Amino acid sequence: MEEKKISFTEIGEGLWAFTAEGDPNTGVIIGDDSVMIIDAQATPRLANKVIEKIRSVTDKPIKYVVLSHYHAVRVLGASAYGASEVIMSEKARAMVVERGQEDWDSEFERFPRLFQGHESIPGLTWPTVTFNERMTLYLGKRRVDLMFMGRAHTAGDIVAYVPDQNVMFTGDIVEYKSACYCGDGHFHDWPSTLDAIRAWDLDAIAPGRGGALIGSDMVNEALDLTEDFVISTYKPVAKVALGGGSLKEAWDACRAECDDKFSDYAIYEHCLPFNVARAYDEARDIDTPRIWTAARDIEMWEQLQS
Repeated sequence: MEEKKISFTEIGEGLWAFTAEGDPNTGVIIGDDSVMIIDAQATPRLANKVIEKIRSVTDKPIKYVVLSHYHAVRVLGASAYGASEVIMSEKARAMVVERGQEDWDSEFERFPRLFQGHESIPGLTWPTVTFNERMTLYLGKRRVDLMFMGRAHTAGDIVAYVPDQNVMFTGDIVEYKSACYCGDGHFHDWPSTLDAIRAWDLDAIAPGRGGALIGSDMVNEALDLTEDFVISTYKPVAKVALGGGSLKEAWDACRAECDDKFSDYAIYEHCLPFNVARAYDEARDIDTPRIWTAARDIEMWEQLQS
């Protein structure tokens, strides 16, 4: 429930990371003639905090809002930017259709502080443009490549890569000293997606949560920590699930493995039950994550507290 300190860090020429101590990050790409946003925040009121920071460094118009995936805390503030185009992967749009309202309702119950000014949200955020594997946009001469690198945090995650600075905006595929939310995740695919990002030998990353990553040492540290988190969460849960154990037993096994390593990470306690439930399902070959609803959240908690 605590308010977080906001930082606005330049991670390459004209490239900025809006971060807030483990709250959802927003990326800013300033081109020759316009601005691109990567992830919008949860409400227009919170998006206006990003806009204030942008206006401290440029008066160029905001033309594009790129959404790395469909989650409510990332997308529902999009209307504040007045962008002419809102861009998602085709899979992310399908997830809005399938589970966007349920995710909004669930996240609103879990994260009330992140929905400041929720009454100003005009409704679900819909893209004006979608793509499957890759698309390229030009902000004047500045090129931005939007790419699907593989399933990870969701089935529809995309990244934004700026070649002239060798910088990537990864959304929640990569976190830095913040817990990964895996409730919609794909544990088996996530490490290979991280490897695909690592192969770019990046100079900087704006992660989904946590501080900006500048320099190859920080980039690789964040990739290593994220992979360790995903694997350390999945393996003990899968062992219990495949042995016929209960969700509560899987929870206990995950805590025994992860608490000492990750309990000081932002939103660790919040993510843990969702991560255990999804890992338990994936170990039992449920490939598509089940839809989280406010009612399912409560049901899960009752199972874990029994």
